[in-house]
Amino acid sequence: MSTPLTDEAEGLMTVDELAAACGLTVRTTRYYASLGLVPPPVRRGRMAFYDQMHLAHLELVRALQDHGFTLQAIEGFIQDLPAEANLEDLALQRAMLTSWSARPTERLTLGALEKRAGRPLAPDDLALLESMAVLDRDGDHFLSMPNFSVGVELMSIDIPRESMQAASDAIRRHMETLVTELTDILHAQVIDPYRRGDHAPADGERMEQTVARLRRLTLEAVVTGFQRAANAVIRRSLVGD
Repeated sequence: MSTPLTDEAEGLMTVDELAAACGLTVRTTRYYASLGLVPPPVRRGRMAFYDQMHLAHLELVRALQDHGFTLQAIEGFIQDLPAEANLEDLALQRAMLTSWSARPTERLTLGALEKRAGRPLAPDDLALLESMAVLDRDGDHFLSMPNFSVGVELMSIDIPRESMQAASDAIRRHMETLVTELTDILHAQVIDPYRRGDHAPADGERMEQTVARLRRLTLEAVVTGFQRAANAVIRRSLVGD
């Protein structure tokens, strides 16, 4: 009797099925496996199979890549994971790492970057875009952030560049403080208490969905909060406070 390609009862997958489940090519999946980014496969004779833990590792790798981590840095991150980490732990890690942007960072040459900007970019233009945190350098290439077009549009506004720089510094400073405080609250009051409890494997997926909803609602709350604060400042200026 021939051996089935997959054992559905155990949820095992071939490398082709694993790659498809994670949205990768088989070649890339094999390469990541060769780097040790996923655990060794389950062996059935000469056949290699993969399960949900392998898929969870690959999804974690993709989340790290979305944040601009190099493969070398990802290797170090994966190696530092606790040996006893389970599906739930990996789901929580992925939930905390999932990019807040719908579009990932892009690595472009200067020519491709100028095409994206729709204009030539002099060295001082590039420096300004970097200072506005919409662009990073990566050797001879550039990492275009999802809000790159916002930075380019700002450069077309007839205001001193020093003013753009000061406004960008203020936004980044206050946003980093806000994100740090919110992240500390999330860890201390949501993630850590959850980790200390007893849960079924499916609970990890539900927690990941909860964190995703919190991410969306937090973005909406930040925008609404800024609008309210701005309106309050306008009202105070009108009454002379």
